[in-house]
Amino acid sequence: MSPAVRVLCLSLLVLLGAAPTATAAEQWSLAPAGGGRPAFYGEGEPGTVLQDAVSVTNRSGEAVTVRLRGPGVTFADGAVRVPARTRADVPFTVTVPAADRTLGIVARDGDGRERRVKVRLRVTVPEVFALTVEHVAVRGDRIAYELVNRGTTTLEPRLAVRADGVLGSVLDRGPRSLPVDLPPGSRTKLTEPWPDRPALDAVNVRLTVTAAGGVRDTAEVSARFVPSGAVAGGAGAVAAMGAFFVVRRRGGRRPGSGGEPVPEPPARKVESTGAVR
Repeated sequence: MSPAVRVLCLSLLVLLGAAPTATAAEQWSLAPAGGGRPAFYGEGEPGTVLQDAVSVTNRSGEAVTVRLRGPGVTFADGAVRVPARTRADVPFTVTVPAADRTLGIVARDGDGRERRVKVRLRVTVPEVFALTVEHVAVRGDRIAYELVNRGTTTLEPRLAVRADGVLGSVLDRGPRSLPVDLPPGSRTKLTEPWPDRPALDAVNVRLTVTAAGGVRDTAEVSARFVPSGAVAGGAGAVAAMGAFFVVRRRGGRRPGSGGEPVPEPPARKVESTGAVR
C-alpha cells in the first residue's frame, strides 16, 4: 500500500470515528415552538398569564424522554417522550411578575443531558394620568404650593391662579405652562410671585392645575393682609385705652364720699424673718 493510500485510509477512519460523537451530542434539542425565535419573550401587566409552547426535537434514531422545569412556568406535561426523528410541542403558561425578569426552561433527558431556553418577561404599566396640587400657602409676596404626579406618565403641567377679595377679584392669571416636567411619583415644590398683592384685604386664593390626559386639580387657601403700620397703630390705641382705664380707676372717687379722695389703707409691716403680723 502506497503512503498516499495509507494516509487517505487513516483520514477516513478518523472521520468515521468522529461522526457518531457529533450525532450523539445533537440528538435532541430544545427551542421555542414555531421556529425563528432564539428565546421566549412576553409582556403584560403584573399577574397576566401568558401562554406559549416549547419544542423538543429528536433527531436520533431512538425515542428520548425529557423532563421539563422552569421557575414560575407550568407545563401541560412535565415529562414528554419524543419518538425518533420527531418533534413534540409542549404548551406552557407563565405569569408576569411585578418587575421585569428573565427565567429559564430546562429540559433533561435520562442520561443527564440538559438543554435550556430563556424566557424574558417585561412588565407593562397602563397609562394613568393623575396630578394633585397640595400645601398651598401665601407667604409674603409669593404663593407656595406643591405638585404631585400620582400617575404613571410624565406630565407637563399648566397653572391658573385666581384670588378674590372682599370687593372682588384681585388676581386673575390664565392657564400657562410651567417650566417643569413631573416624572411619575414625583413631588415638586414651586412658588408663584405676587408682588402687587393687596395691602389690606381678606382674600381667597385658588390654584388650578391641568395636564394632558384630562388631568385637573384645584386647591384653595385663605389669607388676610393688614398693613404693618395699622397693626402697630391698633396696638398703640389699645394700650392707650388700657392705660386711661387704669388711671380712671385709680383716681376715681367712691360714691357718697362727698367728693374727697379716699385715702389708701396703711400697708402691713413685714419683719425680716418673713412672718407677717
